[in-house]
Amino acid sequence: MMTFLAVEPSLSLLPLLLLLAILLVAAKFLGALSVRLGKPAVLGELLAGLLLGPSLIDVLTLPVLRSPGLSESLRAFAEIGVLCLMFAAGLETELDDLRRAGRPALLGGILGVAAPILLGGAAGWVFGQAPKQALFLGIVLSATSVSISAQTLLELGRLRSREGMALLGAAVIDDILVLMILSGFVVAIGGSGSFGLILLQLGRMFLVLAASLGAAVYLLPYVIEWTLRLRVSEGMLAISLAIMLLFAWVAEYLGSVAAITGAFIAGLGMRRSRHREELEEGLHRISYGFFVPLFLVNIGLGADVGALAPREAVFALIIIAIAVLSKMLGSGLGAWLGGFDRGESMRMGLGMISRGEVGLIVAGIGLAEGLISKDLFAGIVLMVLATTLLTPIVLRRAYDHLEA
Repeated sequence: MMTFLAVEPSLSLLPLLLLLAILLVAAKFLGALSVRLGKPAVLGELLAGLLLGPSLIDVLTLPVLRSPGLSESLRAFAEIGVLCLMFAAGLETELDDLRRAGRPALLGGILGVAAPILLGGAAGWVFGQAPKQALFLGIVLSATSVSISAQTLLELGRLRSREGMALLGAAVIDDILVLMILSGFVVAIGGSGSFGLILLQLGRMFLVLAASLGAAVYLLPYVIEWTLRLRVSEGMLAISLAIMLLFAWVAEYLGSVAAITGAFIAGLGMRRSRHREELEEGLHRISYGFFVPLFLVNIGLGADVGALAPREAVFALIIIAIAVLSKMLGSGLGAWLGGFDRGESMRMGLGMISRGEVGLIVAGIGLAEGLISKDLFAGIVLMVLATTLLTPIVLRRAYDHLEA
């Protein structure tokens, strides 16, 4: 006779289970409320994180949720969520449409980096920061994350509009430029490398991106066909998710490019498969039912609005204003010079406002290198949250005005 022994659940797992349940319910409830009020669901899910974070409830400090590594575990789920979001954006994007957005995307991406560096650096210098700290602040403000914009445009059915395609292209260009500037800046101030080393890093970046795009476009459709031969439940979806994760790893580990760029490239390749709609349906359920809400809520959980001293609070408000205006002016002007009309240019600029996780990554590097203080880092987190909350609101209003 067999004896079944009851295994006690891991004490570190129980807080995670409860936290995930709380966050998912809060995200979907406030997302539904946001939709009822005529706002994008993403706005309510972001606000759920803000309400549950240290700014109000601070759910992670509740005794029942105290556990070592809980925040890191949640962050891992959140990062997979943003990968799924950009993978879905790639599945919605025709490579030919992206190519046709060339000039507005190129100029919007370049000027969308230049304007924040100049204005942010000037603001840091006015507030008494040393030149290298002020310049780094400008680099932080130049980073863009279109994951929130992509989610909003998907909800509005506008992702494949001219400005939607240009927005995605400009974001990729922005990502590459910011990481190039960041790499060169860190190497230069640290005295740890030469100009030749910087060129070598840039060459590796472009090589990895080119190889990833080639593999995505010419190989992934055949890989999807092969997965259909696997007589296993959801084989195509499982292999597709594995490919997404692999491309994300290759982009960041081998190419020093943000992982979201690799996930987007994987989606571009998967779109060429004749089974794209089936893949989209499966991805939508697992992403928007679990991972994406956790990504959106986690942004708000990292903000503590009440922790800023008066002077830092004033500087944070100035940073927010510069973050918004610099992207609107820089990317909008670039799109206009590239051939867009004023309305398209304005919507392009609005879509580039959000900083998201890319801004936090760059700021985290600055904190580790001693280029920004903890108080300034808190202000940057507030800027990231503010621009992330603002983007879906202004995009929705811009498209509502277009349809009126």
